[in-house]
Amino acid sequence: MRNAHHWWQRGIVYQVYPRSFQDSNGDGIGDLKGIAARLDHLVDLGVDAVWVSPIYPSPMADFGYDVSDHRDIHPLFGTLQDFDRLVEAVHARDLKIILDFVPNHTSDQHPWFVESRSSRINPKRDWYIWRDGKPDGGVPNNWVSEFGGSAWTRDEATGQFYYHAFLKQQPDLNWRNAQVRAAMLDVLRFWLDRGVDGFRVDAIHHLIEAEHLRDNPLNPDWREGQSPARRLIRLYSLDQEETHAAIAEMRALADRYGDRVLIGEASLPIEQLMAYYGDDTPGFHLPFNFHLIKSAWEPHVIAALIEQYERALDGGRERWPNWVLGNHDKPRVASRVGPAQARVAAMLLLTLRGTPTIYQGEEIGMEDVPIPTQAVCDPWEKNVPGLGLGRDPERTPMQWDATENAGFTRGEPWLPLSSDHGVLNVQRQRAEPSSMLSLYRALIALRRREPALSIGVHVKAEAVGPVLTYRRFHEGRWLSVALNFSGEPQVFRNGADAHDILLSTHLDRVERCNGAVELRANEGIVMAAA
Repeated sequence: MRNAHHWWQRGIVYQVYPRSFQDSNGDGIGDLKGIAARLDHLVDLGVDAVWVSPIYPSPMADFGYDVSDHRDIHPLFGTLQDFDRLVEAVHARDLKIILDFVPNHTSDQHPWFVESRSSRINPKRDWYIWRDGKPDGGVPNNWVSEFGGSAWTRDEATGQFYYHAFLKQQPDLNWRNAQVRAAMLDVLRFWLDRGVDGFRVDAIHHLIEAEHLRDNPLNPDWREGQSPARRLIRLYSLDQEETHAAIAEMRALADRYGDRVLIGEASLPIEQLMAYYGDDTPGFHLPFNFHLIKSAWEPHVIAALIEQYERALDGGRERWPNWVLGNHDKPRVASRVGPAQARVAAMLLLTLRGTPTIYQGEEIGMEDVPIPTQAVCDPWEKNVPGLGLGRDPERTPMQWDATENAGFTRGEPWLPLSSDHGVLNVQRQRAEPSSMLSLYRALIALRRREPALSIGVHVKAEAVGPVLTYRRFHEGRWLSVALNFSGEPQVFRNGADAHDILLSTHLDRVERCNGAVELRANEGIVMAAA
């Protein structure tokens, strides 16, 4: 690795869920031209890269994660020419563009699967995972789909079952087949040649299954109300050692294109996640760290998490950390911790060591939107209703202004808008000095001014009562962060040295303090040694 930090180490990633970002043609669904029209918002915010969730041709059984053509754009979103223009517009603003890459499975309407299921002797039969049923006609094993029900579906024409970790419309590719690996690397090459700056690689820990396909053991910790897929310990269907050789091939290809980034989606315990950085051969630049999403919002829990992660990373730049508060699959942070603590969470995200990812709408404090039963779109909610697993609430349209459809569309939005969009929107918050958007802009600006926050070392996170504190250091410059997780004022003792408060989450405080600092309810501050 070069002495200088890479752009993806210094930078901030912003996730766009294209269906819900900006509609340009009035059909109620966001598109590529809509993204291009809103790029100046990202410039104004101060982020460095835009990650675009799937935009490929798809029957939309899982809203784009069931890809039927990896080398084109779904007409809902535009054309390849629209994409090329978006890349040009992104780069003209000195931003980077990251695409979703979905290697684990395809749509059942993908030409590869159409061929594969046509007969047992088709040359592409082995491109997917086919098995005979048990002697009694039952499924090959007890594996459960992530979206509920068996992970095996019988194909009546050929009499065998195919494996799908997700919906039956999403058959898993067989990554032990060299032709599959070559074809999927060609997909990466196609988009790299078009100028993309990296990929977020979907569901990578599902990529390869144990060849013997034994039953997964029962999970003794599973309880009613949890996802049915968690009934089993996914010992043989998840996180297999052979996955890392496939990742190494992806990385080797990306490295031939210069300073590109690969971000891996693997929702795993921290110790297992470390393997996705690679060992003898490089792996992902950034295996996604989801633990701020999954952990209880308690200062001692978060402090322990930060320290566990830093110990596992071993403090070096070869394994660069990353953090995220939300995405298109998880409830929004403002709904999880409340609007007041969402401001504290923003300061946490943007002052920890590592690359932060912001999910669209977090910068204005958007919350989950209740979805009436008749408006539910998510197949997960439809397959296992009543468990609160549906992802529609966090996928609702971006709230740009106070007009009828929040400036998102002049048509009928594909999902309902929040009832608060008249007061909670980008246009209004841009004009409010103390808004959530103003806080995000101030935090990002501070991060840019202070190398200690973007590339500095991390020094010990700890909880002192309801206050989480840690320090950052770079080239003689010390910064301290103190975050009040409670709704009551707290006194934070910062030693005998004088400190300057550089930023408060309340956006109303710049002062010098000696020793003790009073934190107001739900306040976070960044301080510098005077």
